Amino acid sequence: MTSPADVEAAVAAALEEWDEVVDANLKGVFLCCRAALPPMLEAGYGRIVNVSSGAGRAITHVSASHYAAAKAGVLGRTRHLAREVADRGVTVNAVAPGTTLTPRIEQLYDARRLEEIAAEIPIGRLAVPDDHVAPIVFLASEGSRYVTGVTLDVVGGRYLI
Repeated sequence: MTSPADVEAAVAAALEEWDEVVDANLKGVFLCCRAALPPMLEAGYGRIVNVSSGAGRAITHVSASHYAAAKAGVLGRTRHLAREVADRGVTVNAVAPGTTLTPRIEQLYDARRLEEIAAEIPIGRLAVPDDHVAPIVFLASEGSRYVTGVTLDVVGGRYLI
């Protein structure tokens, strides 16, 4: 359950913070795609794999609304760009990682809260960064040549609940 303090903090997020989060998480994807696409289109082949977040797919307890909005924007960008370049030999997909045990997450939450979050995941643990490597490699590989415009949820079964 979201606390009243969390709601107040989300509502009061400064425009500067909003811009920083959206720039890093959505504009960054736009700029990378814009830089990568011309040589891919010229070659008639390419793979773009954008990194979104479970926060862009569903409500989470570890994200603020500006982060969730930016990550949802990545998913929209992925789908539309995939449609725009599908006939040019370029696929565009995304992964949406769930809560991942990183130094940032360890700094934000104490051990008890991390255990509570893990208990909400059917696999029974938080992801570690290595859990995201193989899905990204697959989407970047020739094995995914007929996959475009999709989001692969790497969330430990969280959406089964």
